[in-house]
Amino acid sequence: MRRDVSPGQELYRNPDLPLEERVNDLVSRLTLEEKISLIPVRQAAVPRLGIDPYPIGGEAAHGVAWVGKATVFPQPVGLSCTWDRDLLGRIGEVIGVEARAYRDILGTEFGLTLWAPTVDLVRDPRWGRTEEAYGEDPCLASELAGSLVRGMQGDHPFYLRMGATLKHFFANNNETDRGISSSEMHPWLMHNYYLEVFRRIIERARVTCIMTAYNAVNGIPCLIHPAVKRLVKEEWGLPGFVVTDAADFGMTVGMHAYFEDHVESIAATIRSGVDAITEDDRTIVIDSLRHALERGLLKEEDLDTALRNIFRIRFRLGEFDPPDRNPYAGITKDALCAPSHARIAREAAQKSVVLLKNRGLLPLHAHTLKRVAVVGPLAHEVHTDWYSGTLPYVVTPLDALKERLTGAEVWYEEGSSRVRFRSAAYHRWLASDEKGNISLSPPGEIPAAEGLWDWLDWGWGSHTFRSVASRRYLTCAPEGTHLSATAEQVRGWFVQEVFSLEERVGGLYAIRTWHGKYLSCDVSGRVHLSDRADTMRELFELEVVDEGLERVRELAGKADVVLAFCGNNPYINGKETVDRPDLILPPLQQALVRTAFEANPRTALILIGSYPFSIAWEDEHLPAILYSSHGGQEMGRALTDVLLGDVSPAGRLSLTWYRSSSVLSSIFDYQIHKGRRTYWYAREEDVLYPFGYGLSYTECVYTGMECSPSRLTPETELTVKVRVRNVGAVASDEVVQCYLVPPAMGAFSPRKVLVRFDRVHLVPGEERELTWLLAAGDFSFWHPAAGRRIPIPGRWKVQVGSSSRDIHLEEEVTLEASGPPCWTAGTRIPVSLCDDFEGCRFVEGRDLYPALRPSSGATARVRFKKVECAAERREMRLLVRNRGEGAGLRVESGMKSVNIASALPFTGDEWKEVVIPFHFPSGSHDLSISWRGEAEILWIVL
Repeated sequence: MRRDVSPGQELYRNPDLPLEERVNDLVSRLTLEEKISLIPVRQAAVPRLGIDPYPIGGEAAHGVAWVGKATVFPQPVGLSCTWDRDLLGRIGEVIGVEARAYRDILGTEFGLTLWAPTVDLVRDPRWGRTEEAYGEDPCLASELAGSLVRGMQGDHPFYLRMGATLKHFFANNNETDRGISSSEMHPWLMHNYYLEVFRRIIERARVTCIMTAYNAVNGIPCLIHPAVKRLVKEEWGLPGFVVTDAADFGMTVGMHAYFEDHVESIAATIRSGVDAITEDDRTIVIDSLRHALERGLLKEEDLDTALRNIFRIRFRLGEFDPPDRNPYAGITKDALCAPSHARIAREAAQKSVVLLKNRGLLPLHAHTLKRVAVVGPLAHEVHTDWYSGTLPYVVTPLDALKERLTGAEVWYEEGSSRVRFRSAAYHRWLASDEKGNISLSPPGEIPAAEGLWDWLDWGWGSHTFRSVASRRYLTCAPEGTHLSATAEQVRGWFVQEVFSLEERVGGLYAIRTWHGKYLSCDVSGRVHLSDRADTMRELFELEVVDEGLERVRELAGKADVVLAFCGNNPYINGKETVDRPDLILPPLQQALVRTAFEANPRTALILIGSYPFSIAWEDEHLPAILYSSHGGQEMGRALTDVLLGDVSPAGRLSLTWYRSSSVLSSIFDYQIHKGRRTYWYAREEDVLYPFGYGLSYTECVYTGMECSPSRLTPETELTVKVRVRNVGAVASDEVVQCYLVPPAMGAFSPRKVLVRFDRVHLVPGEERELTWLLAAGDFSFWHPAAGRRIPIPGRWKVQVGSSSRDIHLEEEVTLEASGPPCWTAGTRIPVSLCDDFEGCRFVEGRDLYPALRPSSGATARVRFKKVECAAERREMRLLVRNRGEGAGLRVESGMKSVNIASALPFTGDEWKEVVIPFHFPSGSHDLSISWRGEAEILWIVL
């Protein structure tokens, strides 16, 4: 190894040399101990080489987070509703600029390789982190997140404004048991759905980094999954590095139980293509690396490879070059929270609003309004989430409405009930003073404000209590040991402001904290926490002093219009580590909306949420419904702009909204074709609002569709033209969407797939022609027998419309191409590449191909539609692993079937080849095999 090079020969300092030459030179100068110190994400300094300490990571999901005030945009689920690439590019630029501003402020304490965007596809809207992602479709998510990445990283051919990170690779869509669960899927879905969004962004936007997910895929933890090296690095050409999620290499030992110790885990992780390890205690990483090297599980060259990948990006960030060479080096703290950034935040919030229903109630006309009732728990809030930045200012919907409706009375009612709690043991009231100190009231006294609490029931056992005296929330922070009414917000990794009410005998309640303790009190009036609630000291009488819904009814009945702001708090009943219990609104909010509507049919529902809702009753009865994600600092003004008609809403849903959670299978079901998930496979009757749906204040008509040529080859581009005209009286954006309906491909055929879209602005009477060019890749899918993406021949429908359901124009084209290959006798056929299956688990096999085994108590059955035998075959070979009793096998082909007892013997942990007799004449055959028990089959050979 080169370590004795004089300063005059420091090639890595020469910015005129090729990047790889500089990177190789720098890595060659590092000692082994220095290399080890650079694998944890908090990279150590190497002063002798001029390497500063560098923190890999930080958050930037919708603005730079966790370091101070920064521009906060709508949540990514809201940004995905904009369907606006240009906007996402400008948002990315703001994030990159403000990241550079914080680099100027914090120096080497702040790194420029931040962990965003999240591009996991949301195949289940119950996922607790739905707010972080860009919807359910690979095309939409990759186009929008890819534009964000380009904006974040900049357009210089060499230097980076910052480095973006795609997370979480891959098939990460459940929080429940995420550290032990395996996302099981057929390889067709793995390649065409779950991996496709990553492939497109890596290949097209050249994102610098990816982060692996906590879950396993088909039995293999993601940080050691062969897709990391085989696909991400070798096939797609990731230009930078791969990083683990926090503490994941340890969780592979402690939760997945995949390895016996951290040494084996870290060695496999590095060898599998991961370059940087995220761990709070970097000494665990360093010690594990040392032992892995000592035990021969890793070589120094493995560290060299990882460090070259990391330093390749650090060089491009300009770390080793003169500032005047780097166009981004001059960005300073003065760029933070610039007025132009706030304007983009407002535009983003406006464009993310989706009009779900409107029977003429909206837009409101300010000059006609005299009395406006603004109700609901989201009306006077701007919630952040775990990955939000710090808001530089807050404008709530109520603030903005009052600001605009100067000629009207604007009344507000949150909908909370005002309550008191009286100790069952001492008959004294739970009280808070103005500073938030908690105690029981003096004996014989009924306290005024000190004993009153505003109670919001968020459903599913989650309650918050805000002191009337302190105007702060009851909390058991810090560290769950001390009670006070001092929390300004309900938030945190552990949400210590959320309590549950456990009803006991006689209508009394125990008040339970987030960590399983109970409010208790003693004769002195002290209130504290108890491990149990088995005495009267832990029980309280709940007295409702003022019913919130009655106040809503009263205001609604007197108002010209009611604006009901409902939805979720991003920290309650759905967040990282917590999946949603249901899709409906909390029961209290459902009752609030119905109460308002009963009192005043001119009630509009404004949903502010991190995810879709099931609102079948509201859709049937209410005259108007709007949806917005939690929209950041400008949310209040943006919603008011839409409500009052300054902006016509033109957001479109990036997710299917289902009528009920009852139509969804288990959240652990990743076989979306069988579970009927997403617009690719959902049944029409299960859908309330389809993917791509949204209304506006105008009407557009679609005409003049042309597809040329009508017969294609893989070398031919298809030109699609369509004209869109605004025939209404309001200027508005329109999102024009192009879908392809493929020819039948068997069990996995999607109903349709999005291939192109554009958001265009049209003034009244304006017509615009849109032109799209579709290439062979748009007509291609990854095919199991081919092992790659290939064009699918046959008749394709080209559809253009305003949503996946609202198709206005359609043409048919024919793609002339070679048919997909079929399986042939004499070759290994992975059973996971079957044409269809039933009763199967997808478990660890070899390379990218899982093995199949029966689900618990089920019969596994796999089917191949066509296997070609050039000559007759008299046996079938199978690669089997069976840790249980010997199992029989049933083989069917055509009209012939054979049951072979004990065909799958016990093999323990070893894979063994098994030969069974079965006669296949020459020609084409369908094939089905079925078995029970614990046997796993990896491949077959005829």
